[in-house]
Amino acid sequence: METFSQENQKSAGFSTYLAIGSFGIGTLLFLLHFALPEYGLLYFIGYFYLILAFFIHLLVFLNLLFLYFIKPNEREDLTIKMLIMLANIPIALLYLYIVFNKF
Repeated sequence: METFSQENQKSAGFSTYLAIGSFGIGTLLFLLHFALPEYGLLYFIGYFYLILAFFIHLLVFLNLLFLYFIKPNEREDLTIKMLIMLANIPIALLYLYIVFNKF
């Protein structure tokens, strides 16, 4: 596996940090929901965060997809970065399911 160029390390590294940070913030909001069940503003913050995170992740994912097609020698690394970003989708759906159904 070849090493990334300086340009690709910045964009691909950002995607990993974005995915980890998004997971952390989402988990924090999820846990706060159970710690403060009567705090209605938390629902608004969670919905706003979900929509904002979706659009930011979409833009970064499209950037990685673009790099995937124009840099064929770095496809393996870019695929890993895209899969890391996509891993947040089932986690977010699980959190939404739990919040709406309140196990």
